[in-house]
Amino acid sequence: MLGRVVLSFVFVLLLLTSSAIFIGHPDIRSHFVLKSLNQPLQCGPEPPIRVYMYDLPRRFNVGMINSQSKDETPVTAKDFPTWPDNSGLRKQHSVEYWMMGSLLYERDGDSVEETRDAVRVSDPELADAFFVPFFSSLSFNTHGHVMTDPETEVDRKLQVDLLDILKKSEYWKRSGGRDHVFPMTHPNAFRFLRDQVNESIQVVVDFGRYPKQMSNLHKDVVSPYVHVVDSYTDDDIQDPYESRSTLLFFRGRTLRKDEGIIRAKLTKILAGIDDVHYEQSFATGENIKASSQGMRSSKFCLDPAGDTPSSCRLFDAIVSHCVPVIVSDQIELPFEDEIDYTKFSVFFSFKEALQPGYMVNQLRQLPKEKWTEMWRQLKNISHHYEFQYPPKKRDAVNMLWRQVKHKLPAAKLSAHRSRRLKIPDWWRRR
Repeated sequence: MLGRVVLSFVFVLLLLTSSAIFIGHPDIRSHFVLKSLNQPLQCGPEPPIRVYMYDLPRRFNVGMINSQSKDETPVTAKDFPTWPDNSGLRKQHSVEYWMMGSLLYERDGDSVEETRDAVRVSDPELADAFFVPFFSSLSFNTHGHVMTDPETEVDRKLQVDLLDILKKSEYWKRSGGRDHVFPMTHPNAFRFLRDQVNESIQVVVDFGRYPKQMSNLHKDVVSPYVHVVDSYTDDDIQDPYESRSTLLFFRGRTLRKDEGIIRAKLTKILAGIDDVHYEQSFATGENIKASSQGMRSSKFCLDPAGDTPSSCRLFDAIVSHCVPVIVSDQIELPFEDEIDYTKFSVFFSFKEALQPGYMVNQLRQLPKEKWTEMWRQLKNISHHYEFQYPPKKRDAVNMLWRQVKHKLPAAKLSAHRSRRLKIPDWWRRR
């Protein structure tokens, strides 16, 4: 009798199990699988990107900082020059210098995984990416700033010579330059031969001057400008909202091209408002100091588009802990896959900003508590916009290398496809 009961129980259990399988109920293993998936992942730090840097003669990079030196040997960590204090607005386009320095820097006992997002490798076979240390922005500012001056021929010749070097490289040929990184933060950088590096990863501040087949978010990295005002390092005021007496601050060039024409229009709209400071100014040493003081004593700092959709003023505002008011319909922002700008910035379209009274009224209505929280956010994220040598953890140059790393899978995909396609990218013509 007992045996029949046991057999009946086993039969029923088998019947229920098989029914569960056929009607889609999870088996007993599902409980353990789901439980393991819900456990927090124990992940270590991402390994740094491995970068091979071309050993270019100094005329392509630091030789432009010290024009008196005729030394053509590639620069090393031991003789890497400091960025000159008297460089004025050239500093805002110096991203190329800081990226090169981050690869040159050496320190005994440095824990690479914890402090750096890129390390230099001497064997190109080990490289994830290839850095081209040509100071194209400084070359324009040094040799071709007037564009019609005979000196601009030096800028063109450097570009010609550089591409001659690269096109002889087997690593350039292997990928068509797709895994090569070029800093080009001045809108006129590499202006003679830029179309020959369309496939490469370009480090730019915006896409205002270029067609999308030349520069775009799919393959390129958006960089901050290097700020020109001093960072506000002791901003520990108990009530920052009340201590900043100016509502909205702007000091800079009001006559600009393209999108920048909005600056002249804003001059009329913002005139005569007591707690709004809107002033035409040029970037001299004294004026930069005055701008820094004005930003630190203002609740909001206006950042209208310049000759291109972005301007250095945004990053001056960030390191001054002055809530940016961004007026630009086509701006792209650096590190936006990691940083939410709406937490510490206010945005207006051109149409909204040009409605008399609208922008100022919106800023007045922003609660003190909301502004204070945005100010705290600025203090928390401003280190991501600091370019420095030696580089520091999660500073601007390390953030840029993280962005480069994010672009590499697409670069590799494009390189692999290009090797087997019999006709050039057919899908682009669909």
